[in-house]
Amino acid sequence: MRLERTGVVESGPLARVEVPEPEPGPGEVAIAVEACGVCRTDLHLAEGEVSAPLPRVLGHQAAGRISALGGGEGVAGHAIGDAVGVGWMAFVDGSCRWCVSGRENLCPAARYTGRDRDGGFAETMTARAEWVFPLPAGVSAMEAAPLLCAGVIGYRALRLSGIESGGRLGLFGFGASAHLAIQIARHRGCEVFAFTRGEGGRRLALEMGARWAGGADDDPGVALDAAVTFAPAGELVPAALARLAPGGTVAVNAIHMSAIPAMPYERIYGERVVRSVQNSTRRDALELLELAREIPIRAEIAAYPLEEANAALRDVARGEVRGAAVLGIR
Repeated sequence: MRLERTGVVESGPLARVEVPEPEPGPGEVAIAVEACGVCRTDLHLAEGEVSAPLPRVLGHQAAGRISALGGGEGVAGHAIGDAVGVGWMAFVDGSCRWCVSGRENLCPAARYTGRDRDGGFAETMTARAEWVFPLPAGVSAMEAAPLLCAGVIGYRALRLSGIESGGRLGLFGFGASAHLAIQIARHRGCEVFAFTRGEGGRRLALEMGARWAGGADDDPGVALDAAVTFAPAGELVPAALARLAPGGTVAVNAIHMSAIPAMPYERIYGERVVRSVQNSTRRDALELLELAREIPIRAEIAAYPLEEANAALRDVARGEVRGAAVLGIR
């Protein structure tokens, strides 16, 4: 299901096409894709809010099994038949000042799955071997797919928020990423307060252990130690700051969002911090997948066949997905 042209998702911008089977190059593997998560970033790409060279196969939460190995030393450690996953990050140069200081997520030469190279809305894809991760034993491809971006970026956002075990955490927006992040936070003994506009999201948050759920402007009655905003709505940033205790951080988990409105200085006074979350590192992915096995983390899944990728995108855009949308491919 390939993005031929950008447009509102109601217009069905993805087209079913038949293309030659991709072959892995040096340092790459081919993956028989079994499932691929549908991310809000896919929505931004489809509607042109985030640019991509077209045509392009979207999808950066792909899980399946290695079907072929390319040449070179880079494929060592991988074998045909291995259960693996691929996320958003597809390439970094490894030599810039960000890479050598452990911040490869900020590499200016980075390339991305489903944006700069074809992704997982397909029966087969290729990926650079160093960005292919083993899946936890006993976790199906459908269960694993949302972990590969929604899970990883949610994990990084929690880390950047500075939330400590037992702290009070606010989650603004409660979709694919937040419903995985809450499982990590609850595992660490945090009190979680969910701010989301939909009744379905509030119910899910409470079912998953949130102490309180309400709207972005509602008052939970306590000050938060940290917060993460997941919805691409700039007005959530001052709303989150208004609920934050002095010294707390709001981590903004969005690749694209509307403008942050003007706000009084008092919203950030008291050494409050706003910081963005950009991409993830291999360390983030490996740590999250280990946590997924340990906790365990379980995604709430809305399944769609590959041919209904446009419908999945529409449901994500409308906020009608409980948990994470995942395409079942094999």
